[in-house]
Amino acid sequence: MSRLLTIGLMMGGIGAVLSGMNPSRQRGPKQPPNIVYILADDLGYGDVSVYNPEGQIKTPNIDKLASQGMRFTDAHSPSSVCTPTRYGLLTGRYPWRSRLPVGVLRGYSRTLIEASRPTVASFLKKNGYQTAVVGKWHLGLDWEVQNGHESVLTAEGYGIKTEMNPDDIDFSREPAQGPKTVGFDYSYILPASLDMPPYCYLENQKLTELPTGYTDGNKLASGYTGPFWREGKMAPAFNFHGVLPTFVTKATEFLKKQSAKKPFFLYLPLAAPHTPWMPTNDYAGKSKAGEYGDFVQQVDAAVGEVLRTLAESGLAENTLVIFASDNGPYWREDFVKRFKHKAAGAFRGMKGDAFEGGHRIPFIVRWPGQVKAGTTSAATTTLTNLLATCQEILGDRNRAGMPEDSYSILPVLLGKSTQVTDQPAVVHSSSIGFFAIRKGDWKLIEGLGSGGFTEPRAIKPQTGEAAGQLYNLATDVAETKNLYQQNPEKVRELTELLVKIRQSTRRVSP
Repeated sequence: MSRLLTIGLMMGGIGAVLSGMNPSRQRGPKQPPNIVYILADDLGYGDVSVYNPEGQIKTPNIDKLASQGMRFTDAHSPSSVCTPTRYGLLTGRYPWRSRLPVGVLRGYSRTLIEASRPTVASFLKKNGYQTAVVGKWHLGLDWEVQNGHESVLTAEGYGIKTEMNPDDIDFSREPAQGPKTVGFDYSYILPASLDMPPYCYLENQKLTELPTGYTDGNKLASGYTGPFWREGKMAPAFNFHGVLPTFVTKATEFLKKQSAKKPFFLYLPLAAPHTPWMPTNDYAGKSKAGEYGDFVQQVDAAVGEVLRTLAESGLAENTLVIFASDNGPYWREDFVKRFKHKAAGAFRGMKGDAFEGGHRIPFIVRWPGQVKAGTTSAATTTLTNLLATCQEILGDRNRAGMPEDSYSILPVLLGKSTQVTDQPAVVHSSSIGFFAIRKGDWKLIEGLGSGGFTEPRAIKPQTGEAAGQLYNLATDVAETKNLYQQNPEKVRELTELLVKIRQSTRRVSP
C-alpha cells in the first residue's frame, strides 16, 4: 500500500510539472477561443465615454465591454487613415510596405493585399476556424474588366495608385480577388467608405444587386462632414441609413449559425461613424454632439447588439472580443468649440495627422477567464499586433512565418507583462506620408506640421529651425513643446531606429 501511495505521489508530481510546462494551459482554455474583432471607422479616443467622461457622447455598451475586460490607454492605428490601417491589421505589416505606401484606395480600386500574403483570416482558417468579414472592406477588389478593355490593366499602378474607370468594369462578373482570396470563408461587404462609389454590397464576392443606378452625391460643399457622400454608381435599392443596421443583421446571422464545435473569426469593420453622418430616427438628436455624436451612439448600440447575440448564443464565454477604431476622428477645432466635445480626447490633431489625435485609438479586449475584468493597460501597442497575438494563442512558434511588424500582446492580456516586450518601437504614418516613431515616452515626427488634415499640414523649416518634432509624451501628451533641438541624441537614436525598421524585411529586435 505504501509503495502504491509513493508511486501515486510521484506520478502526480510529474503530472503537475508537465502541466506547468504546458504552454496551452498557461495561455488559455483547451478549445481555441472564438475571435470577434469590431473595428469602428473614424471613432476618436474621446468619443467613448469610458475614455472621456466629460464628453458629450454616451457609449454604455462599449463602456460595459471595458468593465468586462482590459482597456488600453496607449493603443494606436499604424496609419491615420482607412485603407493602410486595414492592410496592417490583417497582414501584420506596416502599410507603407505595401504597393500603396501613401494614401487610400477607392471603391473601384484593385486589391491591395498580395494574393500570397498570409493574413489573420488565412492563418486562422488554416488552424480550423470558420472565418467571416462583414462590413467596410476598403482593401480593393480585382474587378473584372469589360471584354476588349484588357489593355488598361497594363498601365503602371492602374487600380492601385489610380482608380479604375468604372466604364472598364464588367459588374456582371465576380471580382477575381477580394475577401475570399485572403482567407475569408464568408463575406458581406461594402467596397470602400460609405461616401465613395460604387454604393452596393457584395456577398461572397458577388454583387447582391448591380450598380445600375446613380447618385449626384449629397452635401458636396459640407467639407467632408454631415450627410456627405460623393456622386457615382449605386445599386437601385441602396439605402445609406440602412448600412449600419444591415451589417449588424449580417454579423448576428453569422454568429447564430456558429457552434462550440468549431472556432470562428468574425472581422466586423463598421462603416461608421465615418461620413455620411446619418443616424437613423431612433438615434437622431440623442447626443449633445450633433449628427456625429448621434451616429456614434448608434455605433455603440450596434456593438451592444453583437455582444447580446454572443451571450444569447452561449458563445460569449469562449470568445475573445476586440473593439477598436481604425484611426482618429475627423473632428475639426470648430466642432470642438461648437459642441464642447473633444473627439480626440486630450490629444492634438485629428484623422490623417501624425499627431496623437490621428492614431491614438480606443482599444478594448474581453476574454472571460483569461483577461481580468475591469483592468487598464498602459502598454504601447498597435493594430498590426493581431496576427502575432493569434499565433501565440494557438501555440504557433514558427518565427519564420511571423510578419515583420506584428508582436504578440498575449502576455499583456494575461497580466504577465506590462509592455509588449519584444516590440522595438511603434511606427506611425500620416495621410501625406509623414513618419513618426514612438519608443517609451519619446515620439519623433519626421517633418513639421500635422502631416495630415490639420492645418498647417507641412511646414518648410527656416534656417536655424528644427527640421522635425520631438515630444516627451510622459510630460506633454498634447504635443505642445517641441524638444527636437534640445535633444539631438534622442533625435539621432529614434531616427536611426526608424531607418532600421523601414529598411528591414524581417522583425527588428528591441
